[in-house]
Amino acid sequence: MFAEFKNTLRKLRGGLIGWSIGLVLYDLMMSSFYSSIGELGDQMQELLESYPKEMMAFFPSMEEFASPVGYLDTYFSSLMTIIVGIFAVSIFAKLIVGDEEAGILDLVISHPISRSGLFWGRVFGAISAIVIVLIAAWLGWVVPAESAGFEFTPWEFFLPMLPLFGILVLFGSAALLLSMVLPAARLASGLSGALLVGNFLLVGMSELNEDMKPVFDLTPLRHYQGAQIINDPNWGWLAGLVGVSIGIFLIAWLVFLRRDIRVGGEAGWQFSFKPRKKVSQN
Repeated sequence: MFAEFKNTLRKLRGGLIGWSIGLVLYDLMMSSFYSSIGELGDQMQELLESYPKEMMAFFPSMEEFASPVGYLDTYFSSLMTIIVGIFAVSIFAKLIVGDEEAGILDLVISHPISRSGLFWGRVFGAISAIVIVLIAAWLGWVVPAESAGFEFTPWEFFLPMLPLFGILVLFGSAALLLSMVLPAARLASGLSGALLVGNFLLVGMSELNEDMKPVFDLTPLRHYQGAQIINDPNWGWLAGLVGVSIGIFLIAWLVFLRRDIRVGGEAGWQFSFKPRKKVSQN
């Protein structure tokens, strides 16, 4: 299992480096803007009042973005559910089925490694990749914090990474499970990404239409705290999110233990509406 763990990180190293550098540069840029936004004060408030309510509905923390928590929530936590979420669902959707479509998974399994060892080694490797990217994002805020005017401690900067990690792992586990039951990894990635983006859009829609709130209350982002966790942490929601993710991983593992491995390529839809012909016995 440890060999698969290391191999997974090795295969993801290009994406890890690219995403980590990109997030660090983004954080450094946004940190440099914070002090100037605070100086503008009333001018920025007037600008916010001119924004259409439809846009403000998708970023509720924007009304207080002059504060450290509001700024971090608006320009990092809210956006990263979508941005880093695309990275998460893409790696989990291809985590195992990607090798199957490339025609090498059957060769890997022929080596002295169990299916369980292969599955969990890759899952832990993918989760570790997400952790590495989030640590890079955390450093991008912590390093320039003093010069930018933030009064957060390193731990307070780390807190928003926890609910973000929970969301990323949840949709990543969904992408992995879908890859086991859908004909292709690209379909699993696309559907998982659509669910994530749809949940994000539902945030704003529920603010604009009260009738949408009962639907929104059933979605993962309903209790997503983002940077607001610094002021009022909700550990129960986070524990529940991790628990659901573990359950989805276990289902995907059981499906993988029982499924046939394709030689290569994408599978087709296995639906048939034609009645079977009875074989006559003479």
